[in-house]
Amino acid sequence: MLENSLVMVAIIFIINVIYVSFFTIRMILTLKGYRYVAAVVSMIEIVIYVVGLGLVLDNLNQIQNLIAYAVGYGIGVIVGTKIEEKMALGYITVNVITKEYDRDLPKQLRDKGYGVTSWAAQGLEGDRMALQVLTPRKYELKLYHLIKDLDPKAFIIAYEPKTIYGGFWVKSVKKGKLPH
Repeated sequence: MLENSLVMVAIIFIINVIYVSFFTIRMILTLKGYRYVAAVVSMIEIVIYVVGLGLVLDNLNQIQNLIAYAVGYGIGVIVGTKIEEKMALGYITVNVITKEYDRDLPKQLRDKGYGVTSWAAQGLEGDRMALQVLTPRKYELKLYHLIKDLDPKAFIIAYEPKTIYGGFWVKSVKKGKLPH
């Protein structure tokens, strides 16, 4: 009896980790505009959900099944976000404020394939250079490391743009010509 109970707990846990991972990925795909892929993922997700919930509801008298369901849900959120990080869909915009204006940072970043717009800025302690850098998310960490190598005191803020239109750089990225 104990063996069957442990098997049931393991099955419920695994099913819920898989379900919530699919749920998380589907939500992110939807938010990033991949609606048709999200629809396919949601069909798989709902089948997994119904099977897992059915197992719990059929065995509600055993608290360990409910606990396995809840723990599997929490772990599924973590697994789903880790998968999404690996997928790295979309773009990231990074605003950089440098300590010194006369640095050749924009050219060095452009030479690595990043889209860079720069301008003069004034900070509390004097002249600065502000840069706006656009890159696919899969290169985000590489960009941070490069900026820190070029200017260890740079101030960096990043966000995901919702819409991007025009520009020579976006066209080359969509053609797969980014030189990374």
